[in-house]
Amino acid sequence: MKYISTRGKAPVLNFEQAMMTGLARDGGLYLPETIPTLSPDDIAALAGLSYEETAFRIMKPFIGDCFTDDEFRDIIAKAYAGFGHAARAPLVQLDSNHFLLELFHGPTLAFKDFAMQLIGQLFQASLKRSGGHVTIAGATSGDTGSAAIEAFKGLEAVDVFILFPHGRVSEVQRRQMTTPAESNVHALAMDGHFDDCQARVKDMFNDFDFRDGVHLAGVNSINFARVLAQVVYYFSSAVSLGAPQRKVSFTVPTGNFGDIFAGYIAKRMGLPIDRLVVATNQNDILHRCLSSGDYRPDGVVPSISPSMDIQVSSNFERALFYAYDQDGAAVAQLMEELSAGGFTVSQGALQALREVFDSGHCSEAETSATIRTLFDTTGELLCPHSAVGVKVANELRDADVPMITLATAHPAKFPAAVEAASGQHPDLPTRMADLYDRSERVSRIANDLGAIEDLIKDRIAK
Repeated sequence: MKYISTRGKAPVLNFEQAMMTGLARDGGLYLPETIPTLSPDDIAALAGLSYEETAFRIMKPFIGDCFTDDEFRDIIAKAYAGFGHAARAPLVQLDSNHFLLELFHGPTLAFKDFAMQLIGQLFQASLKRSGGHVTIAGATSGDTGSAAIEAFKGLEAVDVFILFPHGRVSEVQRRQMTTPAESNVHALAMDGHFDDCQARVKDMFNDFDFRDGVHLAGVNSINFARVLAQVVYYFSSAVSLGAPQRKVSFTVPTGNFGDIFAGYIAKRMGLPIDRLVVATNQNDILHRCLSSGDYRPDGVVPSISPSMDIQVSSNFERALFYAYDQDGAAVAQLMEELSAGGFTVSQGALQALREVFDSGHCSEAETSATIRTLFDTTGELLCPHSAVGVKVANELRDADVPMITLATAHPAKFPAAVEAASGQHPDLPTRMADLYDRSERVSRIANDLGAIEDLIKDRIAK
């Protein structure tokens, strides 16, 4: 299995190389040269399997010969051993043909754990084999950072630097990043918003002297291994509702487009997905683009669903690559236009996107109302991001097709917003009960590439 860049000019790599590289050297994102497919019989055979065995069968074709079957099974087993639910990603029924996929039973209570715990084990296995050392740099709007720190803390062959927007994540999200005591993890509170943090990480990858000097690696969803891990729960949930004998739709609260792009990969693999619904909060650039064809950032407005407060959705580039018939030059041109203010998707590409994706958006008031209503009618307490998904799903779902809405985080990660909406204070799980008592360790830093690079070089030299 070979991996190519969305911009068409980077070296072709195998899975392990693409995973360790992160962002391609031409600024693009790596994708498999061909997407493996499963037959209806292969998909039907997933019924009743453990989550771990399903994960092995779905991901192994993408891995190639980079890891043996035994190695890969061991990696998967270790990745999900710390999850708090035996099913890993259980389904809860909300209404007739509407289901909630709970993705918050991992160590940091967010869907990012599915990918990050796996990629942590993959990195560890690869670095143990090579004897190398890497510096991981990542940007987070809240959940990726804590998941990355949890996955990589204490590993001798890795230093982890996570940039998060100062004052724009929840207190629980911040404390999950700033309270680990391991010396190889570094939480950096950067002035600005998430798009600024993401831009500085991409700048570091495009500064090849720095990148090569510190052996930079990325674990944001620019890393295809992250996307691949998320493909699995589309299969496990759809099969439990009758796939491949019947179609299933998904609604995904999204900001950076990585989680819903995993659904697109699942569909390309043969999973009978009817519709993939993009659910956005008030920062609704993806909904606007799918509606009009225009992708023009107009500023981030802070919300009660901060992990979706994004205007530059990195993984949308991967969807554009396929919408433009894998034309790397066309994608590179669009990304150049984006850096100058925005772009317009061609009519043909927009039609290709609309054949797969629907979209909707949700205001702050509607988010709170959904949390309150769902608790009153079902007893289910949602985080604000999951509420955005449920609201949009209810508007767009076909009553005859099962709809699965992804619940991306535990409500206790956003206690103030949830309590204000529902009157219920969501408690942290027992294993995190002392989170507010732990000492924090964080560095405040300006939105300045040179300052960030200097800090990283200084820390890893010690």
